Amino acid sequence: MPLLPQLFRTEYGKIVAVLVRSLGPARVSEAEDLVSDTFLLAAETWGMKGLPANPTGWLYTVAKNKARDLQRRNGRFQRKIQPEIQRTTALTETVDFDFSPTGFQDSQLRMIFALCHPALNTETQVALCLRILGGFGIEEISAAFLTSKSTINKRLTRGKARLREVLPDLELPPPPDLLPRLEGVLTTIYLLFNEGYHATATPMTFRRDLCADAIRLALLLTNNERTNLPRVNALLALMCFQASRFDARLTAEGDLIAYTDQDRNKWDQRLIKQGSHYLQLAQADRKPGRYQLEAAIACLHAQPQEHPEKWPAVLSLYNQLLMVHYSPVAALNRTYAYGQVHGPAAAIAAALQIDLKGHLSYHLLLGELYQEARQTEQAREHFGQARNLTKNPAAGRFIEEKLKKLA
Repeated sequence: MPLLPQLFRTEYGKIVAVLVRSLGPARVSEAEDLVSDTFLLAAETWGMKGLPANPTGWLYTVAKNKARDLQRRNGRFQRKIQPEIQRTTALTETVDFDFSPTGFQDSQLRMIFALCHPALNTETQVALCLRILGGFGIEEISAAFLTSKSTINKRLTRGKARLREVLPDLELPPPPDLLPRLEGVLTTIYLLFNEGYHATATPMTFRRDLCADAIRLALLLTNNERTNLPRVNALLALMCFQASRFDARLTAEGDLIAYTDQDRNKWDQRLIKQGSHYLQLAQADRKPGRYQLEAAIACLHAQPQEHPEKWPAVLSLYNQLLMVHYSPVAALNRTYAYGQVHGPAAAIAAALQIDLKGHLSYHLLLGELYQEARQTEQAREHFGQARNLTKNPAAGRFIEEKLKKLA
């Protein structure tokens, strides 16, 4: 990736977060415009004069200078023209901007809690995180949500307006509210990672950039003692285990490779080791929660070799997960493990009890189970429905191959 787009992805959200922390949540749009102008100036200046010695430092300096110019203009306006307005959100010349590593981390942590405020629905929370913390464009976000750019624009505009109503500043929630708010933050990060890992709404096979952003946001939570909790480490462990298989999921031609057929030598052992480290930290909770159990399942799937005791252990973990946090998707995933232990006929009976008809994974799994049970017509029917539901070319080719084998 060229340097400037790479810096935009890594630095945009950090700079916006620092500016909003000083300027206030009411100034989110102004902060975004200011940072966008900074990168536009970088594109023009670097293109003519070449790269500066410290490109990242150049961006920080320009953004800080632009923000200070904004402070001075706004201060003069309030003193000379309308001193009675915006008293609570006035930009005074005493405001400073902390562009230190600690300042970035602290500002981003405050920002993610702000963007995941319970006054916003989940779709708006994820969209705002993608836009403000991830630097994603409107077109990218609309593709991730499988909706129009105008819809995303309205969602972002309404979300920012709502934040202005409910957030006087960018402080972390007080202790009584922190844990309930943390659940919304973790849900947002989890959804962000899953959209990158499965790419259900785009033609791309998967989105590493979304997964990397989700992991980065989770790491922010572990860097603060108030939010470095077992459930946070568990989610981070889960994402590390899942991301470790990226390089083994596709052929050189871009076709999907089933989990059972993947070359395990291509699994990223560094990420697996990190996942194991975070999972160990997550075990400080005596009573495991949703993310601890999902991470434990992912850990078993990340083992270099298959063992006879693996699937009974996976099935036991899924049984616990459904008691702690039931979801139809988790129940569907359990049926695969159930089939490995009790056979495909038992798994088919269990899968048919789950209300996920019209869901891609539901029909794909039933196709697999019916194929294993040698019920060709039923397998062909479900694979056909799965093919019609997917918007991913690689997944479509993967399903077509299964249909050819059945023929």
